[in-house]
Amino acid sequence: MTSKIKPQPGIMDIALYQGGQSTLPGRAEVLKLSSNENHYGFSDKAREAFLKSARTLHRYPGTDHKSLRGAIGEVHRIDPDNIICGVGSDEVLQMICQAYAGNRDEVIHTEHGFSLYPILARAVGAKPVSVPETDRRVDVDAILRACTARTKIVFLTNPGNPTGTMIPLADVARLADGIPPQAILVVDGAYAEFAEGYDGGISVVQARDNVVMTRTFSKIYGLGGLRIGWGFGPRAIIDVLNRIRQPFNLSDTQLMTAEAAVRDRDFTERCRVENAKWRHWMADKLAEVGIVSDPSSTNFILARFRDAGEADACDAHLKSEGILVRKVAGYGLPHCLRITVGDESACRRVVHAVAQFRAMAQ
Repeated sequence: MTSKIKPQPGIMDIALYQGGQSTLPGRAEVLKLSSNENHYGFSDKAREAFLKSARTLHRYPGTDHKSLRGAIGEVHRIDPDNIICGVGSDEVLQMICQAYAGNRDEVIHTEHGFSLYPILARAVGAKPVSVPETDRRVDVDAILRACTARTKIVFLTNPGNPTGTMIPLADVARLADGIPPQAILVVDGAYAEFAEGYDGGISVVQARDNVVMTRTFSKIYGLGGLRIGWGFGPRAIIDVLNRIRQPFNLSDTQLMTAEAAVRDRDFTERCRVENAKWRHWMADKLAEVGIVSDPSSTNFILARFRDAGEADACDAHLKSEGILVRKVAGYGLPHCLRITVGDESACRRVVHAVAQFRAMAQ
């Protein structure tokens, strides 16, 4: 008997999201560089707040996230009333799609953009529209040419994942000014803290009524296991999102830990400086053995190989050495491997293993 229970159109077109591999058969310990986690962990102040939160596990959390929004506003010098907090920045992105896109609408993303974007579009019945990039960089003019009367959301990952590249704020502003009047530009700034001198799009948001910026605590703050993110946008859009946000979407543990993390600016700055140092070092050393990458503004590099076969072979060799990186064929980059920047020991280990692979292959 054929069931008459059917999901909404578009749901069954969604390919399941695949996270970075974290284990290897037969190995108790691995060097995990596949998920762009902070190799330095998280702030001691965040740890203290996490432990303190255990005292109130029996209580419901507040619904307005006022203290965390206030801390974010203070650190980034923005209005807390224009901030919304979510279960990772993913939930904020999901709420934007839920509130502003639907059947027959179009949601634009770039060909190497975050793979969650087409999933979120299809989940609300909208059509994801992939726009080509130019040499792994966002092409603003190509995005503008792709816009139509049905375009409701334009997703921009800046800096990009998995490319690591970014476009300047002037280009972000030009994109915001050029999209159709019914569309929202969403600047996904998950890696913004790693890019020196970049405000993540705050200034673009503040000057317009059609831009929302999202950020996460999963990367530089090292709180990926707690799932906390936030968005900043025009008051009218934030008001809409709060109407569909689950009232108790974040626990006191998440809220208290995130607030301590965002206030510990010394830890964040140390992580940024160390990441930049070893990112440059690793990219230069890999280039010396013929593995090139674009200048990265994130906590990873996108290593390019001659072809998909060589990338797969190097990935297999790294696994044999207990090192996990990310294959990115699903992002349209089968000849590349995304390698998270670790500490000095991790970066030296990766470079040694890749150099060893290239020597054996010649």
